[in-house]
Amino acid sequence: MSAEATNSVTPGPMPGAVSGPVTPTAPRRKARPRIDLRRLGRAALLGPAARGRLPDAISHVVEAHRAHHPDADLEPLRHAYVLAESSHRGQMRKSGEPYITHPLAVTLILAELGAETTTLTASLLHDTVEDTDVTLDQVRDQFGEEVRYLVDGVTKLEKVDYGAAAEPETFRKMLVATGNDVRVMSIKLADRLHNMRTLGVMRPEKQERIAKVTRDVLIPLAERLGVQALKTELEDLVFAILHPEEYAHTRELIVRNAARADDPLAEVADEVRGVLREADITAEVLIRPRHFVSVHRVSRKRGRLRGSDFGRVLVLVNEDADCYGVLGELHTCMKPVVSEFKDFIAVPKFNLYQSLHTAVAREDGQVVEVLIRTHQMHKVAEAGVVALGNPYAPAPEDPADGERVDPTRPGWLSRLLDWQEAAPDPDHFWSTLREDLAQDREITVFRPDGGTLGLPEGATCVDAAYAQYGEDAHACIGARVNGRLATLSTVLKDGDTVQLLMGQDPASEPSREWLEHAHTPAARIAIQRWLTAHPVQAESQRNETRIAEDRTAPRPLGAPDPDAAPEQPAGRPGTGHVLADLPGATVRLARCCTPVPPDEITGFAVRGGAVTVHRVECPAVARMKDGGRAAVGVRWGEAAECRVTLVAESFVRPHLLADLTEAMASEGAEIVSATVEPPTQQQVRHTYTVQLPDAGHLPALMRAMRNVAGVYDVSRAQPQPQGG
Repeated sequence: MSAEATNSVTPGPMPGAVSGPVTPTAPRRKARPRIDLRRLGRAALLGPAARGRLPDAISHVVEAHRAHHPDADLEPLRHAYVLAESSHRGQMRKSGEPYITHPLAVTLILAELGAETTTLTASLLHDTVEDTDVTLDQVRDQFGEEVRYLVDGVTKLEKVDYGAAAEPETFRKMLVATGNDVRVMSIKLADRLHNMRTLGVMRPEKQERIAKVTRDVLIPLAERLGVQALKTELEDLVFAILHPEEYAHTRELIVRNAARADDPLAEVADEVRGVLREADITAEVLIRPRHFVSVHRVSRKRGRLRGSDFGRVLVLVNEDADCYGVLGELHTCMKPVVSEFKDFIAVPKFNLYQSLHTAVAREDGQVVEVLIRTHQMHKVAEAGVVALGNPYAPAPEDPADGERVDPTRPGWLSRLLDWQEAAPDPDHFWSTLREDLAQDREITVFRPDGGTLGLPEGATCVDAAYAQYGEDAHACIGARVNGRLATLSTVLKDGDTVQLLMGQDPASEPSREWLEHAHTPAARIAIQRWLTAHPVQAESQRNETRIAEDRTAPRPLGAPDPDAAPEQPAGRPGTGHVLADLPGATVRLARCCTPVPPDEITGFAVRGGAVTVHRVECPAVARMKDGGRAAVGVRWGEAAECRVTLVAESFVRPHLLADLTEAMASEGAEIVSATVEPPTQQQVRHTYTVQLPDAGHLPALMRAMRNVAGVYDVSRAQPQPQGG
């Protein structure tokens, strides 16, 4: 029940603070007068108006609602107010106000944001089922199933324990209560905003507890749902309670700036108006002051603030194309700061936000940020999902047959509901979700087919794989980022093109190490869920990793594995393999380049009357020729056994070594020696010297090795230059 809240004009306990937040003066649309809760309380005590006439107490709600929905049917609002007022009659808030003032204020907040009639009706009734004798059946009988569904959802949210000890389960219950309907969460956010506005006379410790939950849970939700108008005011109210001294300092900065004679924002706004007037582009140019938390962040980042840091210029136009027209004119006629340009129209943010961002520099060095969007984009930017009407009303030409389909629900909320079902336990869900909620920046990466993936800043290829393929990403073996091979741990940047390389084994396993590189709940929950469901394989992976670390830790890069097969003499002598133009000479294949048919070869006489055979591109050949050594003619004889050194480059994954050696054995290759270098950035390099019954088998062997999941390249060992 919200009746504990009290009516206070200050956002928090701040000695000496003036009432209400202040912002720089700026040209804006004419605002409606703020609600007088005491006047509403008196109206409520007098009872409902005569039937057929709207009660005076909700006239302000109607005015705000009609501004967005001029043809709305007002009868449900009148009926809901009558029921809510009569049900709450006699209940008082701690401030002494009649309780009906609370649902009225919550409903006005939503009406100002453009919520449709059903949401406003449910908002007026949102506390009746919990705090009065009204039942859900009565709500359904009088207002329909849709309103009953919303009231039920909000009632369940009110019953969630927001205590710190209950955090992991709290959020899960909130999502279940939401029931896939974002309007439930919208009402909850407006409810919390009004309670935060009227929190002043509560005990400081209770104010702090409510403010912390608002900061950790509800503000990130408002951000994800795109309801910036609620989010920014909630941030300021929380700021005032949890950081009163910094809030007071920030307020002083804003008051001092508002009193300045010169205003660079106003000057730039006038210049922008002139540029657009000359270009014959119809636009509304406003100054958009930063809210308290935003000013505080800029102050901490830049130190001393200048006039341009207290707000941004907002340009509103009618059509999408006009946005780009405005951008072109500003960049042509003013001095743009190109590094500040972002296009959120072509690639909207995860919370439906669309706008062009740019900045222009003044002669005095001040940089003014400019936002360019259509009026509809601005409405959505302020109100998010609230501005999109009833998401469940089926299109007339395509009835939904009763199925609840939400075409406007942001992908983030949809994924969130999936995560809470997939998480192995509440604690894991909460820890991964807290990390996601802490992310306030998003990047967009492109798939090769032209599609996009929205990911948090700092996301890796692991996150991209699970965002695109869900649990099928267990089979991912690597990626190409902007056309180049990359490990799954690679951190992605905004605008990257990512091609994910998938293995063919349906029983593929995710690596435990992927958890270190997964930043999104979708990836972390899917990986952890698999590890929890397959404890034997998970333990095997852990042991393999530990053994590999023990073996490679004391060994220098490229040193031979002590467990590998011992090195054998390099190449069997015999003129049946290589024929030399030096009768009676013993012929040996050089270890440095391991030539095999049909390599182009040359030979050099060495001590003992032997001839060493090299590939012609071997660095040793050039060195010996430079030293005056004469080459000996050599050529391949009849097919015979050969020895060759191959290098396999792959991504780290469980059982890779076993799969590679099995593939090589299936092609008749005898492994003479093997070296596995320590992994770096989730990549590993294997070097194998193998004996083949015939050099003609080499292409098939290399193909078989490349077909092993995780292997992205197999090549002949390149001759290494030797010193001196």
